[in-house]
Amino acid sequence: MELTVDYIQERLLENFGEEISFFLDPYDMLNFETPKEKNLKVLQFLFDDEKLNFRFLTDICAVHYPSEKGRELAIVYHLHNLRDNVRIRYKIFTSIESPDIFTATNIYECANWMERETYDFFGINFVGHPNLKRIQNVDEMDYFPMRKEYPMEDQTRIDKDDEMFGRGGSVI
Repeated sequence: MELTVDYIQERLLENFGEEISFFLDPYDMLNFETPKEKNLKVLQFLFDDEKLNFRFLTDICAVHYPSEKGRELAIVYHLHNLRDNVRIRYKIFTSIESPDIFTATNIYECANWMERETYDFFGINFVGHPNLKRIQNVDEMDYFPMRKEYPMEDQTRIDKDDEMFGRGGSVI
C-alpha cells in the first residue's frame, strides 16, 4: 500500500481525533498541528506505527509570530519516512511567556542538538532535555536573537543614506 497524505491524515484522526487540526498538504507534504501537550504522544505514534514509519527527524526549528497572542512561538518538526520517501511537517504552538515543550530526545536522539539550537535562538525550554544550554551563542546572552523583538535596523544610525539603498529620496 502506498503511503499517501490522505492515509496519514486518516491514521492521525483515528488515533487523536479533534486534537489534530489545520491539515494542509502543499506539494503533497502533509502539515498539521496539535496542542503542545500532545507533542510526545504524536511523535511516538508517528515513530511506532509500522505503516507510517516516520523514524527520521530531519529538523526542528521555530518561528516567532509576535502578533499571535498566546501562540507566539511555533515549534516545527520535519519528519521523514525513509522507506516510502514521504515527508511531513508537524507544528505546535506555545506562548512566549511559557515556552515549555517536552523534549523529543527519548524518541529521536538527533533531537538533542536541534533542540539546543532552537533553545539558543528562540528560548524554547525543552523540558526533560539532558543538556539544554546554549550551543552557538555565548552563555552571557540574556536574549534570544531570532525573536522578532528588535528592529531590523538601528534607527539612530546617521552613516546610512536611505537614497543609497533605494528607499526614499527623488526618482531620476
